[in-house]
Amino acid sequence: MGKIYCMMGKSSTGKDTLYKMLLEDGALSLKKIIPYTTRPMRRGETDGVEYYFCGEKELSGLLEQGKVIELRAYDTVQGVWKYFTVDDHQIQDLRQNYLLIGTLEAYGKLRDYFGKERVVPIYIEVEDGIRLERAIGRERQQREPHYEEMCRRFLADAADFSEEKLLDAQITMRFVNDDLKQTEENIRDYILSQND
Repeated sequence: MGKIYCMMGKSSTGKDTLYKMLLEDGALSLKKIIPYTTRPMRRGETDGVEYYFCGEKELSGLLEQGKVIELRAYDTVQGVWKYFTVDDHQIQDLRQNYLLIGTLEAYGKLRDYFGKERVVPIYIEVEDGIRLERAIGRERQQREPHYEEMCRRFLADAADFSEEKLLDAQITMRFVNDDLKQTEENIRDYILSQND
């Protein structure tokens, strides 16, 4: 049976970069699961690559059809942004391994939906000072930087990924991303060990 690897961690831990590296590793044969969001597209993002960007009307239709597996809403400085995973036939082959980026809450709902034996957490950590530097650097590159929102997310991460919540979700394996290539190799080895 294939696995669904749910990569998660606080903002600016390198999840997106690691995600791309792992998907490019042919030995892992991972297929991506693309989440949905109602938030505005960031500079450099492409619809259908990082996320499917949609409006409230499309989300309402998916909810009415019973296709939303999990949904999270964040009251941001720019308004309420929603992120969600849809049962939209991205996950069809039960022998295939999949990779997605999610939150602790999303991981729990995916685990409940697909089964504990099928959904495997990959938790990424980075020291808070380094995360803050990365977040500021990324925000500076935006056409319209939103530093207030960046700070809100940074502080919210402390609660969303508290030690208590990590223990409740039974997250025991952690990957410290202080060396990108080494972290990618460690995650790669972990995924290969899960597939034996």
